[in-house]
Amino acid sequence: MKSPLTVKTCVTVGVLLVVCSLSAYSQGNHSKTLSGVSVVGSTIPTNGDVNPYGIVRVLQSHGSLVEGNILVSNFNNSMNLQGTGTTIVQITPDGTLTVFAQIDPSTLPGPCPGGVGLTTALSVLRSGWVIVGSLPTTDGTFKTAQAGCLLVLNSNGKVVETFYGSLINGPWDMTWLDQGGTANLFVSNVLNGTKAGGGKVVHGGTVVRLTINNLFGKIPRLQSMTVIGSNFPERTDPAAVVIGPTGLGLSPDASLLYVADSLGNRIAAIPDPVFRETSAGISATVSQGGFLSDPLGLAVSSDGTILTVNGNNGLLVETTADGDQILTTLLDNSGTPPGAGALFGLVPVPGQGLYYVDDASNTLNLFK
Repeated sequence: MKSPLTVKTCVTVGVLLVVCSLSAYSQGNHSKTLSGVSVVGSTIPTNGDVNPYGIVRVLQSHGSLVEGNILVSNFNNSMNLQGTGTTIVQITPDGTLTVFAQIDPSTLPGPCPGGVGLTTALSVLRSGWVIVGSLPTTDGTFKTAQAGCLLVLNSNGKVVETFYGSLINGPWDMTWLDQGGTANLFVSNVLNGTKAGGGKVVHGGTVVRLTINNLFGKIPRLQSMTVIGSNFPERTDPAAVVIGPTGLGLSPDASLLYVADSLGNRIAAIPDPVFRETSAGISATVSQGGFLSDPLGLAVSSDGTILTVNGNNGLLVETTADGDQILTTLLDNSGTPPGAGALFGLVPVPGQGLYYVDDASNTLNLFK
């Protein structure tokens, strides 16, 4: 992707060392219409849910799911209370919106401690199962936040199962490796000791691998849950409910799981995420600081480039697997400072561009 807002400058130092830097964008000098960004459509369903978080692209048609469409999960209800959103919408590339699922907390087929508040943790498998995280509140604040669960929906939007337990505690984001009849879900959790910390940073954030099978049967079966990352910093936040490890993405060969360590202001990499049986702790740092500023959403392009969006401004940052921050692009310039708190889920689509949700405008956007 090319960025009209960034200039890359390289200087030769000595004979062998080449140092490259990115020139910062001007916060006071951008136009209201962002170059390369178009609005696909609204993410607000008929019940008024707002604050779009999760986003995935449907790869195969099943039931109500249509190949090429985008699913979006909403975190807030129509009163804008965080952790109370209950809807997943399906949006066509031309912006037509339908409600894929409106989840009733009172009719769930299994436990989900606290109820329903749909997060960025959203996946859709080739077999037609949709899995979404819930970090619920009753009043929109961290004071009432509870552990939640993962909700398993069939291809017509009906919840058929819940995954819950001590290792699922505030599921915040998700990526997955789909192997047909089986799949591995990788989920970040942000409520381990966070509420007890009373706003102070604690180091309880985890990444958990869930292995599931029977994906072409009536209901998927949970085989195992394994903590593969731990001790990530997290804390409660009056504006965002909670801040902790968020975006997750697998390298093209699935040998690394990248983690957006929001409070660490870095991109981490967990080695051997599919097969490891022990935690890698906070794992190795791929890139830290620079243009990263509270990285939230994370995705990996087909060439291995790591894409993150900042929570403190509207920047998309592109980082190589070697940790070089090579490009930045302003995706949202609303608010003060521009783009703060607006960007979460994103998904690159080869040949089309980068789809992302903007919760400042409650829209699905496309950057190309």
